Amino acid sequence: MKLIIGLGNPGKEYESTRHNAGFIAIDAFAKKNDIEFNLEPKFKGAIGTKVFNGEKVLLLKPMTYMNLSGESVIQVMNFYKINVEDIIVISDDLDSPLGRIRLRDHGSAGGHNGHKNIANHLHTEDYKRIKFQEKVNKILEDENIKLNQKQKELEIKEQERQKKLEENKIKKARENFQKSIEKKELIEKNKQNLENQIQQ
Repeated sequence: MKLIIGLGNPGKEYESTRHNAGFIAIDAFAKKNDIEFNLEPKFKGAIGTKVFNGEKVLLLKPMTYMNLSGESVIQVMNFYKINVEDIIVISDDLDSPLGRIRLRDHGSAGGHNGHKNIANHLHTEDYKRIKFQEKVNKILEDENIKLNQKQKELEIKEQERQKKLEENKIKKARENFQKSIEKKELIEKNKQNLENQIQQ
């Protein structure tokens, strides 16, 4: 069994930030291979699974926030009895030149809090990792920004639609109220005319 971990932070506010390179990469891999993620509270993350060439592969997106990623990773590894040599961690890397992906069998955290926490929980830095400069995802990030802008535009249009509906509702209520007043006045007028006729 293999475990592929994409590092990132949960929440819309982090979707287009450099630290979410791992999430973006693993989401793209999952989409290409028709893998769905499910939130697993006991693993503190989202899990996806698929069998490739007869071997089960787990995809993991820790939902603990970056600096606590190791908590999720160790839970999954312990539960499925996965060895350190069978995991791959995908993350951003400011030290990589633009457009270059680094594949490493081991190495220090290099100031990356996600790797630092994982190494602390595994008691070793000897695990495979894929690291790349966050601007490699510039197109994806731009698409995310466009999607967020589109979502905001749709939300604004919906708010305007709701406002217009509310205004029409108020206008209709006022018209009905005015009609009821006019109707009441007409009834009173007819009543007065009837009383006058009776008195005559």
